[in-house]
Formats: sequence, C-alpha cells, structure tokens
Amino acid sequence: MDAGLPDKTDRMIVTTRVFDVPPALVFDAFTDPDHLARWWGPNGFTLTTLSFDFREGGVWRFIMHGPDGRDYPNRITFDEIDRPKRLAYRHSGEGEYEGLHFQNVITFEDLGGRTKLTMSALFPSAAERDRVVRDHQAEEGGRQTLGRLGEYIDADLFVITRKVKAPRDLVWKMYTELEHLKHWWGPKGFEWVHGSLDLKPGGLFHYGMKGPNGDVMWGRFVFQEIVAPERLCFINSFSDAQGGITRAPFAPDWPLEVFNVAAFTQEADGTRITLRGAPVNASAAEHEKFRSWKPSMQAGFSGTFEQLERYLEEVGT
Repeated sequence: MDAGLPDKTDRMIVTTRVFDVPPALVFDAFTDPDHLARWWGPNGFTLTTLSFDFREGGVWRFIMHGPDGRDYPNRITFDEIDRPKRLAYRHSGEGEYEGLHFQNVITFEDLGGRTKLTMSALFPSAAERDRVVRDHQAEEGGRQTLGRLGEYIDADLFVITRKVKAPRDLVWKMYTELEHLKHWWGPKGFEWVHGSLDLKPGGLFHYGMKGPNGDVMWGRFVFQEIVAPERLCFINSFSDAQGGITRAPFAPDWPLEVFNVAAFTQEADGTRITLRGAPVNASAAEHEKFRSWKPSMQAGFSGTFEQLERYLEEVGT
C-alpha cells in the first residue's frame, strides 16, 4: 500500500479466474448483450437486457431473473473501456434495490495466450460490503459468474494438438517462413497459388489456394504476438485477392475473425503443437456456427498436420 493512501481492502470483493484463451476473447464476452445473456450472473439466474450502450459514459440496464422467481433490476454505467486490458463501471440497483451501489474494475492480464481476469468490486463502506456478502452471497455469486463465463468460453474454444518428430526451432520455421508455408499450409487437396508474409505484430500473412474444383480460396492472418520459438498469436479470416476480409465461401454466418494461439512445446523426441482458436468480435449466430463445425475443423487441421509431417520428412530433421 502506498504511504498516505487508505487501505480499502475491507470494502472490496476481489474475484479472479484464469481462462485458457487470450484477453481479446475474454473481453469480447463483455461487449454484446447476446453474449452476456449466456453467462452473466450466478448459477440459476437468467438475464434480460433493456438497453445496452457499450461506450465510456454509456449505460447498460438489465433485469436479473433469480431461480426463486424474483426480478432484480440493475444499472451499470461504463466509466473506462480499454480493450482488451481493463473495464471499469459503476453498478447500482434499481427500484427496491436502489441502495445497492459499488464500483467494479475488471482487468484482463495476458499470461502468454491465457488470461487472468481480476474483478475488484469496491463498496461505499466495509459494513455495506459485509452486508452484500451476508445477504446476497456476493463472493460466491462472483465465483459462479466467472465459472459460467468459463463454460461459455470453453464451448467456443477449438483445440487441436499434434506431436511432430522435429526440433522446435525447425517447426517454428515451418510456421514463420513463406518458403516453407507454401509446401504444407492449407486443406488437403489444395494447390498453393500465392503468398506474402510480413512477420511482425500487425503484419499480414496473405495466401491463395486453388481447390479441387478449380476455385481459388484466399485467407489471411494478422499477427498479434510473436514469441519465437514458443508462440504465435494471430487473427485468421477468409480474404480476397487484395487482402481484405470476406465471408467464408461455405457459410455466410461463419465468424469474420477467429483469434488463434499456436504454441510450440519442445519434448524429448519432438515438438508438440497446440492450436487454440475461438471467434472474436462475433455475433451469437457466428459463435453457434463455429461450435457446430468443430468436428469438421478437427478433420481439416488433421489433414494439414499430415502435410506438415510429410514436408518435414522431405526437408529432413
């Protein structure tokens, strides 16, 4: 505690949880009432949003419907939005719960492709903090709410792992050098027709492939984080020949952006590749589409990894 500043810990409820996805994906769950309706609140509660204005100074008005059949009207005023690092707001009850006030600061700490979320609620007094803990089980409610958020995120999360018999430095080259990518990246049966790579945060990997039917499909990565040779974070989208974002040719409600983390772990006899991905800035319908296609994605990426393994045999390990 800094000298001269009062200790506020007796007025606070602090709740933390670690999520196995980057901060952008966790933050995204707070930005749309369609997402919030699927996880906000303790176990057994449902949510009706009356209005939602997600901007600094904007207001979110909503009703929590308890498992006991009671309705709990709420109002949140957003004071600070620093995507995807920090969210601060003032909460107040409405109607008979008008006296329930607190400030909340939520931080999203990047743990190398994972997120530590810390939710710090500050009440007007220690007595008020103790009252909501006693009368409303606020501490347990916070834990349950973040637990529901974890379930919601896990439902989106696509994970696939593959162990290849090659040292990590070589596998890293396979993912980060265009001369190698053009020999293995993409679905089985597709022919590489174009590629450009700018390996830096904010840089673009843009590629085109011709499918078995002769049509050319374009894709792009926008790199978010590069930690050689451990981790690549990037946003993947379908694209056009100019590098813009387009809808998927096979599904109009496929997410426009999917946040991915590719992690490379050195093991005694090779390298384990773990790819994790989930939609970001996506609608509820896009989230549902992504979830429904997980089996197809498993099959598709398995084929891509097979191509990587064959290419590694050709170049030698």
